[in-house]
Amino acid sequence: MLPHITATAYLTALREGGSLPGLMEADDLGTYVVKFTGAGQGPRALVAEIIVGRLGQELGVRVPELALIEVDAEIGRREPDEEVQDLVSASAGLNLAMDFLPGSIGYDRSFDIPVEDASLVVWLDAFVANVDRSRRNTNLLLWHRKLWAIDHGACLRFHHSWGDPRRFAESAYDYGDHVLGGLGRPRDVHDRLSALVTPDLLTGILAEVPDAWLAPDPTRPDPKAPQDPATARSRYQEFLLARLDAAERWLP
Repeated sequence: MLPHITATAYLTALREGGSLPGLMEADDLGTYVVKFTGAGQGPRALVAEIIVGRLGQELGVRVPELALIEVDAEIGRREPDEEVQDLVSASAGLNLAMDFLPGSIGYDRSFDIPVEDASLVVWLDAFVANVDRSRRNTNLLLWHRKLWAIDHGACLRFHHSWGDPRRFAESAYDYGDHVLGGLGRPRDVHDRLSALVTPDLLTGILAEVPDAWLAPDPTRPDPKAPQDPATARSRYQEFLLARLDAAERWLP
């Protein structure tokens, strides 16, 4: 299961993304990038971060270590920025932390990376339908000369509408807009990676998602949405296994 830590200090806001994550220290003496449940994308973005991030780690993609972090509203009240105050106060309780990679820099195509690394990232993104790995916004870092993948909240778009699993499963993927398009070779790694994505693996990863983040949103009633965490986990697994079965529809 994901480690459970407690925030001890709010350091600064990271304003590169729209969700306004914060850099925080925790009681394990670590420094983390924290994404908040009170951000505009809500808990579903954090669910996608856990599922896709943990999948990436299991498949060999370098993803910063994840943790569940308890945030006290009082930490936000010490911050002079009112927007930060409001966000942290609205997110009091459990949030998602990602290990901070000090000194990392954003990836661009001027850097040479191994084809294997590119192939793993492109396959994962195609599998989970990641629309947020473009040349405009790579969401890739270079740290100690290695490629690291971050920010997976825009993946798994099916959980915003809970439609037909086949529609998501059979949708094509736009490799032309991917920052590693033309570099990665997802077909070369497909057999190996698809064999790793088993029902048992997905069950284990989904168990790491907090129940509260899988519960229905009372402010946005949706009759198609799962009505309890157990059903939600089953639906995520159904969608992802259907996507895997339909690989010929989204492989290049």
